[in-house]
Formats: sequence, structure tokens, C-alpha cells
Amino acid sequence: MHAQFIQAVKQLIPAERYFDDPIATLAFGTDASFYRLLPKLVLRVESEAEVVALLKLANQYKVPLTFRAAGTSLSGQAVTDSVLLVLGENWQQREVRGLGEQIRLQPGVIGAAANSVLAKFQRKIGPDPASINSCKIGGIVANNASGMCCGTAHNSFNTLSAMRLVLFDGTVLDTEDPQSVAAFRQSHAQLLAELELLGAQTRANSALSAKIRHKYRLKNTTGFSLNALTEFSDPIDILTHLMVGSEGCLGFISAVTYNTVPDYPHRATSLLVFPSVNACCRAVTVLKQQPVSAVELLDRRSLRSVQHKAGMPSWVQGLSDGACALLIESTAVNGTVLQQQLTQISNSLAAFELEQQVNFSTDPVVYNQLWAMRKGTFPAVGAVRKTGTTVIIEDVTFPVEQLAEGVSHLQQLFDKYHYNEAIIFGHALEGNLHFVFTQSFDEPAQVARYDAFMQDVAQLVAVEFGGSLKAEHGTGRNMAPFVELEWGSEAYQLMWQIKKLLDPNHILNPEVVLSHNPQLHLQNLKPLPATNPLVDQCIECGFCEPVCPSRKLTLTPRQRIVTQREISRLTASGDEPQRLAALQHAYQYAGNDTCAACGMCSTACPVGINTGDLTRQLRAVNNRRWQRVAAFIARHFSVAAAITRLGLRLGSLVGTVLPRWHKAMPTANSVKITDAAGNGLTPVIYLASCSGRVMGPAANSKDKRSLQQVSASLLQKAGYQLIVPDAIDSQCCGMPFQSKGQFTAAELKQRELEQWLLKVTNNGAIAVFSDTSPCSLTLRGKLDSRLTIFDSVDFLHDKVLPKLKITPLSEPVALHITCSASQLGQAEKLKALLSACSKQVVVPQGISCCGFAGDKGFALPQLNASALSELKQQVSGCLQGVSTSRTCEIGLSQHSGIEYQHLVYLLDKQSDPIGGKQVLK
Repeated sequence: MHAQFIQAVKQLIPAERYFDDPIATLAFGTDASFYRLLPKLVLRVESEAEVVALLKLANQYKVPLTFRAAGTSLSGQAVTDSVLLVLGENWQQREVRGLGEQIRLQPGVIGAAANSVLAKFQRKIGPDPASINSCKIGGIVANNASGMCCGTAHNSFNTLSAMRLVLFDGTVLDTEDPQSVAAFRQSHAQLLAELELLGAQTRANSALSAKIRHKYRLKNTTGFSLNALTEFSDPIDILTHLMVGSEGCLGFISAVTYNTVPDYPHRATSLLVFPSVNACCRAVTVLKQQPVSAVELLDRRSLRSVQHKAGMPSWVQGLSDGACALLIESTAVNGTVLQQQLTQISNSLAAFELEQQVNFSTDPVVYNQLWAMRKGTFPAVGAVRKTGTTVIIEDVTFPVEQLAEGVSHLQQLFDKYHYNEAIIFGHALEGNLHFVFTQSFDEPAQVARYDAFMQDVAQLVAVEFGGSLKAEHGTGRNMAPFVELEWGSEAYQLMWQIKKLLDPNHILNPEVVLSHNPQLHLQNLKPLPATNPLVDQCIECGFCEPVCPSRKLTLTPRQRIVTQREISRLTASGDEPQRLAALQHAYQYAGNDTCAACGMCSTACPVGINTGDLTRQLRAVNNRRWQRVAAFIARHFSVAAAITRLGLRLGSLVGTVLPRWHKAMPTANSVKITDAAGNGLTPVIYLASCSGRVMGPAANSKDKRSLQQVSASLLQKAGYQLIVPDAIDSQCCGMPFQSKGQFTAAELKQRELEQWLLKVTNNGAIAVFSDTSPCSLTLRGKLDSRLTIFDSVDFLHDKVLPKLKITPLSEPVALHITCSASQLGQAEKLKALLSACSKQVVVPQGISCCGFAGDKGFALPQLNASALSELKQQVSGCLQGVSTSRTCEIGLSQHSGIEYQHLVYLLDKQSDPIGGKQVLK
């Protein structure tokens, strides 16, 4: 790479956002596709001005650049062996226009976050890709992503209102700004004239225009968006619509304004199983004319892949081999209209013979179960794949009237090439099918098999059926060699004209969308070696990344797994010992130390991988020398708790001179509570967490009672007597040991706790109240089944709330749903509890785990600060905050500017017993 380019970049980009080391280039050199290229340089860009300057430098020194948003791309469009520009955190601006009819978004906004902002208006953005909880607007627009309900009418191309873009030479155009447009028309008159001429020539070419209209009657993301030339005559409109689906090959998109679409609140879903593919696809043509919002096809193999999943109807296992199903959804503005639509849809299909069916249901439990079946198909294949193979998901479109024939031919190709596990599902209304299969690339024969299969698929879809080889996943590297086959020479050369016009020096994501290399789809294939059974099923999709607390600081779960795989590969091969040593050294901090091990990644992972389990196992190896210390602490736990209390007292006394001591730090909890009065009350054993037993409220807290005192007061109002048994100070759920990989000590404490609880509950006769969510999660499924342990959230919602009279606050209150509460499935109960206490509940967006991670908030405060970097601005108007973990509340209070306390504090403050009988606090 040109030395002067490097020197100029170092002056432009701060060192903390400039990466050329082995671990960063590896981690960012991976997207969700089955390709890998290692960038020479990774730059985290935080402003449009930086992008402008970098484009000018790249153009000057002829250095290729690739833009990357979330990296959920499936066709290899977000990897490079040159310079990778990764969107930083300062691309989050969003502006709702009117009553949600439009929304202006920067490229770093996650799709689901945009919809969250629009939800109160019952609107949403048109594109609805399956990765919407992870993918970002930049990628959605650059790939013209669609989804289950989007079709072609509501994709980015057809819902685009305006765009702000940066061209290869650093010129900025904002089509919402008349001055920007006027200046651009003058400065780039020649470019606009050539675009206008290309449009006129294309529209005058009747055969080419007809082909373009046909191709975009279907879902189609193969090649550039040539319909920009046929649907628009103003060259500004042509330019902005060419940018849609351009995959970073024509410029940088720094903001878009969408025309939004309705998000109807009433919905119903049905599953119809037909005896054959032919009958199923004939029903699709009927449904095309009906008021349906989504129609998803699932072939028998895809149904078979999920038939053993929990909640699946038992009859799924008995379906015939030729069965084919449609998942049908209809939405409406109100219940009356919805029922009318359902009647109309049912009547239109009355003549069809069905093998099985689930009638239309408006019950969320039922329709969520049906959608779980559909969404579980892709990960189901990934979960059973052989270690070392990759999961490939292809994405084609057949004309809907030929859908049955297309499905049949695809199934024949699976049989021909022995892809016996392959499944077909997809968006039937558009003729858009996804097929998933597993593939090994570790032998030339396997690569040759894949190539022959893809050649046949391309011939079948593009030539025989006139369909599209990429419907919504983007051309990328995967389909670039086949663009000319699908479009023909004339349209293909037109695409090259556009590329040369908007990227004359070929610096924008070269080899993506267009390539002269016929073997490109077989090169730079990603290795997926075994590394650890805990994570070997990972398909590197990146869905885990938005919920990871270390994502802004070091590595994400996907990147940790990528790095561990490479370490395992290099260890096994003996290759590149220096690089191996560098990866191992860098991983200690980036992968191990800064992993919160919170498990939130498992909640977003399609196959349920908890990368925290891998981290704990690696820590177990690294921390063997501390096993005796851990065992000693476990055996003398009450002494360790006393020492910690002493440390807190000393810290409070000299805190002003300690750099890490702040106002949110806890005081020492020395309160010894006795059992609440038992007159007629139902006894409940109080399992107080060690953090709550040791830590009291902050020194400046308005309510200085201990968590135990407040819990006893609150439960007494509802008729419960909290019993605090002897020897509680010696008890621990084992989590502090488990998080450090000290599994023996953790097991010891859990067995001690189990025996103690059996004793004090009379072998489970008395229920247990666990006051802290992390402890409850740690103990879930690990203790004697005779014990009934309620987490505080469940007990308060189910047992206490109905027995209280609550006076809600009018001021807003912030709610932090801890990672453990999320994994316990308590989010809705927490919202309900807080909604009873406050008329305004604020749940900050983009914050899942706080990153305090037990004691990491003390030892590694940068993790907590990074995870909560967006908190303060979102809760600035709140009176106070609530959570369900004492340690989490320390970091939340520090980084929000308001005090967070356990939910019981607010419940106790705002409640009285039903009947008005007061209880002393």
C-alpha cells in the first residue's frame, strides 16, 4: 500500500480507530458470507468529513476501499484485502417527519431501531430483512434488502424519498438540500449529462427496456439497479436510485429518507399444508390476489428440520414426503377489517385439498409458534451441520407462475449433487426461494461439486426460467461471475459503463457485483475449522453483535469465535508461528478480559451459542494457578464477605483520593435484619445475594435502607413473611467463581447452597425468594427439583403486585432489563411492574448488558463505560432508574447521572396493602 497514503491516513484517523494488527484485521475481515479476505488496514470512521477525506486520498493514490456497516451480508460484499472502512458509533441520527410518514436515517442505525422509533405512529420502514435486528440502514440500502413482507413494492428502491451521498471524488450531494443539488448540477454537469444520456438510450431500446421491466417485476438484486434508467429521467433521481443496491461500488450513502409504510396492529397467522408442491404453488397464485401481508413456503425437508423443536405440532412428523406448506399472515387496521380479510382468504382457498392445517389465529402464542417454525429452518440446518462445513443460503426468484416447476427442478439438483440435507423455504408471493445446504471446501473435489452445482443453478434460474439469481441477498462476490449470464451482454456492458462513470479509478469495492474473474465465487473461501464444541456450530452471521457489551471496545462474540478458529487452525497446521503468537497475546485482553460472559449473545444467536461459556472455559485454563485460592474463599465465604465490607467502609472514608471511587459506589451493608412479623403471613425463605448482603445503597442515596429491609417491608404488605435463616452469610450461588472459570469452587458453593436450602425450606415445603436476577439465572436447573425458587421479578409480578394498591408516579422512570432478566424471559413482567409504579417507563434503546459483569466494573471500568455510552442522553429526563442487580446499579448510576436501585425500592415507596392497612417501613 502506498506509503504516502498511510501517512496521510494516520494524520486523519486517531490511533484508537486505526487498525492494522493481526487480530483486528482478522476479526473485521469476516462477514456472514463464506468468503474471507484479510484487510491490510481497518479504519473506524465516525463522520462524513472523514469519509470524504479518505475517498479523496484513495482516489489520489488508487487505493481500493470497502464500506462496512453490520457485516451481515451473505454474498461476500463486505470483505476486502485492501482498506476496510467500518462505521463507528456516530452514525445513529434519526429524524421522524410528520406523523411518521417519513424518516431520515444515517447508515449506522439498526433497522429494528428505526422501526422502534416509528412504532408509536403505527409505521415502519418498508424493507424487513430477517437480519433486521442486526443489520444497519447502510447495508439495507446498499443491498436493496427486502424480506418476508416487503416484496418489491416496499424495498429501498421504491420507498426512497431522498439521499445524501458521497461520490468517489469526495463530492457530497444531498437531494433534500436545494443548494446542494444546484451546486452539484453545476460542478458535475458532465456526469449528470452522461447519466441522462444513458437513461434516454436505455428507454429508447425497447428490447432492453422490456428485459429490465421483466427483471424488476421479480425480486432482483443481481447487478446494478438498471431500473433507475427506465423509471426516472432526472439524472439526480437516476443517480440516487443507482446507489440503491450498488453494494458500495458506486459511492457512500451517508443518509437516506424513507417513505414509511403502515404497520397494522391487528394480525392473524395460519399454516396450511398441501399434499404436493404443485398444489401449494397453485394456492400461491390465488393468494397473490388476496389481502395477505406475508406468504412463506416451506418444503417437506424444511418442515422436517424443525419437526422435533419444542412447540411444534405433533402432526408435523407424520406429514407425507411430498407435503409443502404455506405460512400465511394477514394484517389490518382493526379487528373487524381483519376478520373480513380472513374470511375472504379462506373462501379463496376452499377448493384446495389440505393435508393438515392450523386455522387463522390472532393469539400471539399461536402465531409466534408458527413464525418460530419458519424462522427456525435456517438455523436448524446450521445446528446439525458437520463441523468444518459451512452453511450456504442461496436466494433466487422464479416467475411466480412457474414456482412449482422451479421448486421441483431445485429438488432434482439437490439429489443430483447429493445435498441430502438441503431445504427450500421463501417468500412465495414473489417467487423468491431460499435454499440452504451445507458445504465443505477443504478438498478440491468438494469445491468442484459446489461449482458444478452453482453452474447448474445459474443455468436453471437465469436462463431456463428467466428468473434472478439474487433476489435480496445482493450480488457480492458469490454471483458476480454470473451477472452477464443472467442479464445478457448488452445489459452487462451497460452496468460496466455505470461503474466506470461513477468509479473511474476502480477503487470502490472492486470485484463486487462486477468482475471479469469467472472463478471469483470459488476463491478466498472461508475456513471453518473446529475450535470448541461450545461454538463450533457458529455460522458467523453476526446477529449476536448488537447485544454484546464489548462491541464498541474490543471484540464481539462472532469475532471472538473467528479468532479462536484461526488460533486453532494455526496451532494444528504449525503455519505462521509469529502470527499465532500475536493472536494469542492480543486475545487475552480483546477476547478474554473484556468479555462480560453475560450470555446475551445466546439470545440473538440463531443456534443459541453462548460465547460466554467459551470465555469461562478459556479462563478455567488460564486461571488454574488460582484454584487453591478460589477453594479457600469458597470454604470461608463469610470471612471474604466481611473483608469486602471492610474494604467498602475504607473506600467510603478515603474515596476522594481513589481514582476509581465515585458517588455511585456502594456503602458497606452492616444491617442484620430479622424475620418479618409472622402473624398470619405466608412464610418465604429469603435468598439474599452476596452482593446485596455486602453492599448497601450509595452514600448519597435518598433511601438508605438495605435491599433486605426493603424486600421485607414490601412483601409484608402483600402478606408474606420473609424468613432470613441462619448461616446466610456463608451461602453463594457460585456465579462469582463460575465467571472466572473456577468451576470446582462454583460447584462446591452450589451443592452447599442446595443442602442449606433443603434444610431451611423443610425439603422444599417453603418457597424461596431470590432477590437478584444473576443469581436466579445461575441457579436455574441446577438445584434439587424439590426446591421452588422464585426470582424477585416473577414473585413480585405473580404473587405481590395483585395484593398491592399502587399510586403511580407521573414522572418518567428508567428501566434497565439486566442480561440475566432477559435470559429468564422477564422483560415483559419488568415492564408491567414498573408501569404500575410510573405512568412513563423509559427503556433505553441499544443497551442490553451493562458490562459491569459482577466485579469487572471495578477492575475493568472501560467495559462498563463503553457498554453504557448511550445511556445518559436517553434517561436524562427520568426521575430515577430501576434494575434487579446491585452491581449493575453501580455502573448504571455512575453513567446515567440518576440513581438506579432495585425495583423493590420503588414498589415499596409507591404501594400500600389492599384494604389500606399501613405497614411500618
